[in-house]
Amino acid sequence: MKKGILKHIALAIAIFIGVNILSSYIYKRLDLTQDKRYTLSEEAKAIIDQVDNPIVLDVYLEGSFPPEFRRLQAETEQLLEEFSAINPNIRYDFTDPMEVDNSQALLQEFSRRNMTGAQIQVREGGKVSTETVFPWALAQYNGQTIKIPLLKNQLGATSEERVNSSIQNLEYAFADGFKKLVTPKSKKIAILKGNGELGDAQLADFLKTIGDYYHIAPFTLDSAEVSPKRTLDQLNTFDLIIVAQPMEPFSDNEKLILDQYIMNGGASLWLIDATQLRRDPESGNTFGFGMDLNLNDFFFKYGLRVNPNLVKDIYSAPIVLASGEDREAQYNQYPWFYYPLSSSGNNHPIVTNIEAVKFQYASGIDILENDIEKTVLLSSSPISQEVGLPAEINMDVEIPKNLKVVNEGPDMNVFNAGEIPLAVLLEGQFTSVFQNRIKPFSPSTLKETSPSTKMVVVSDGDVIANQLDRNRPLELGFDKWTGNFYGNKDFLLNTVNYLLDDSGLINIRSKEIAIPFLDPQKTANERGTWQLVNILLPLVLLGLFGIFFHFYRTRKYGR
Repeated sequence: MKKGILKHIALAIAIFIGVNILSSYIYKRLDLTQDKRYTLSEEAKAIIDQVDNPIVLDVYLEGSFPPEFRRLQAETEQLLEEFSAINPNIRYDFTDPMEVDNSQALLQEFSRRNMTGAQIQVREGGKVSTETVFPWALAQYNGQTIKIPLLKNQLGATSEERVNSSIQNLEYAFADGFKKLVTPKSKKIAILKGNGELGDAQLADFLKTIGDYYHIAPFTLDSAEVSPKRTLDQLNTFDLIIVAQPMEPFSDNEKLILDQYIMNGGASLWLIDATQLRRDPESGNTFGFGMDLNLNDFFFKYGLRVNPNLVKDIYSAPIVLASGEDREAQYNQYPWFYYPLSSSGNNHPIVTNIEAVKFQYASGIDILENDIEKTVLLSSSPISQEVGLPAEINMDVEIPKNLKVVNEGPDMNVFNAGEIPLAVLLEGQFTSVFQNRIKPFSPSTLKETSPSTKMVVVSDGDVIANQLDRNRPLELGFDKWTGNFYGNKDFLLNTVNYLLDDSGLINIRSKEIAIPFLDPQKTANERGTWQLVNILLPLVLLGLFGIFFHFYRTRKYGR
């Protein structure tokens, strides 16, 4: 063998060894996708940087899946590889829950943690069978265990659309789970009581959800009349107050306490009903009346008005009514325009990538001019109507009219109110409602202007209320009568995060990932063409190469 060849071989071996040695010290992952789907957000990196002990993940996404679930499985594994590459303390293992030794005990654990299975259809050998999969992960850290959902509930979505949405939500789901495990609670939230607000059972699911991130406590204003100064001092220790559907008017003392809380920089979330429904025992019909909570001047000063009216929207959730008696009763869905569904088109992080939010007998909000910056988070659709009060709500009249609108189309002379604001964010420096007014009591330090702070006003208290089943609270946003999931929980959780300047998780949720799916119609139409291309083209290319090679050898070696 020539010395030159030996030198080249030796050089190649030396380069190979050198590259391997260098790669053990220098590690770099490149994301060449257009949407940077495999690049973790800075917020997610900041969360996993806090992981100083192993987080062990058991991912129950293993088994015989249809193609869309295999895609979810692959994307989950790829994402966990990214997490593990940044912090080796994140360890994971994919498990088929039906194949483990103690599968029954594991399924009982799933039931205890409310980790429900998903029914999917599996096509194999020309046969279709139904399988139950458990798209969940359990994360363990320092003795704590939490569940992480991998499949997102989505209203009216196909299986592929649901998986697409779940893939977009994966980074948020894991980052959210890691944050619950590694980030200590610091912010405090007061749930206002004393003015007929919703009870604990109706707030149970949302309070449980935010309790994973923040300290929460009930706070009553009952002592406002006896010791208002002490009440204000206690309220000022909280970072956020939530006022959920009060039904009794606020006194001037209570209003001044709430006003001064805002003047001291406190954030607030108001879910206010400007109307109340009463049922006439004789006719059985329901009537809507305006309700005065003594807060009109309060919100007017801050720059908005919650009107005593009702919003009817063509884009709405159905109502379920029973016909027949006892065991023979049948439940049917009917269009009910008093249940607006709001899906915002703006790109504010609070409402990006969430499902439609369900309202029930909501009122319109007027935006007033002042120095406060206002953002309409949710509104009715352009085809909506405002109903003045008092008004009779007779289902025997309303439902036939609604069915006619659905079948024949709406009368645009009636549904001409346009997009009516239903939830508004206010940000900036607020001016006291009691500026240049006689105060019901004298706080120790009266402030007339606030530092920069935030407030969200929603014109329906039912947005935060979960349904009950046999006196047990259901998940917020789930309608047990229709089986639909709505975006109420995500909307309110994003709102609380934003009001408390905890926007990291919101930014992760807002990340857009483009997941390509095959068009089934186009696939069927062009199936033959692509089969010919895939089968014949390689053979044609191979034949051309053989002819060329034969011609080349003949020219080179022929005599």
